[in-house]
Amino acid sequence: MKKQQLILTGAGIALIASLFFFGKTVAKKEVAGVSSTTLPVIPLFNWNNYVQAARQKLPVYQQNYLNNLENSLKRGDVKDQQIKLNNQLASFWKDSVKQNDLYLFYTAEAAKLVNSEKNLTFAARLILKDLRNEEDNAKRSWKSEQAIALFEKAMELDTNNDSLKVELGSCYVFGKGMAGDAQSTMKGIQQLLQVVKRDSTNMQAQLVLGIGGVISTQYEKAAERLQTVVKNEPNNIEAISWLADAYAGKGDKPNALKWYEISKRMINNPAYTKEVNERIKMLK
Repeated sequence: MKKQQLILTGAGIALIASLFFFGKTVAKKEVAGVSSTTLPVIPLFNWNNYVQAARQKLPVYQQNYLNNLENSLKRGDVKDQQIKLNNQLASFWKDSVKQNDLYLFYTAEAAKLVNSEKNLTFAARLILKDLRNEEDNAKRSWKSEQAIALFEKAMELDTNNDSLKVELGSCYVFGKGMAGDAQSTMKGIQQLLQVVKRDSTNMQAQLVLGIGGVISTQYEKAAERLQTVVKNEPNNIEAISWLADAYAGKGDKPNALKWYEISKRMINNPAYTKEVNERIKMLK
């Protein structure tokens, strides 16, 4: 079996482990080991159609409520009214409908208008966390664009904040990069390299660099980065599971087996153990 086939066959073990990190599975890592010329085209996400479809599913009284909210803007301080309206819409979709995507959108729209580092960062982090769980590539790509825009605006207000730079790089890796855009993966990697060149002890940057290395099939570099993280954070199960995939990708069976077994013991979940055991069969 070729090196890359272990990663190409369905989701990588690290992505299956994301079930336990983030609450549900994430998009399959189908692009690892594939050249950029053969990557599938990521479909565009039509936000307006999505909103209209969501509204049409609402009962009449909720549709009327939204119409009344949106028609409530008056002359005067329109900006403050728009901020209030977006926050009300965000609360409605989150609390009344349990529609997280729309909650994220209107929270982001309010943050853009407030334009404070606190609000921008809050909204951007919500989207970054959510896009890691996103299974639809079109929505994943769209969410990454939203988060990138928010982090960039926050960085304009705090140019020396390494945490924001790491999170911006993460948007490229976990967003369009994970959706199949190799150029976005490299953009994220370059952003993260700027941070580790100044501070090699930034383990979050090292972790995402390692993940980006696995996604872009740079398995040797990925393993080095992830080993650094595991050495400094021996209980970092995310780093351990990606490290196992990195070794599997580069064809290092002994180390892949070692880290798969460690990840099984640490997660201690029958579903995860079953997936790892299937992966181990492919290694032998």
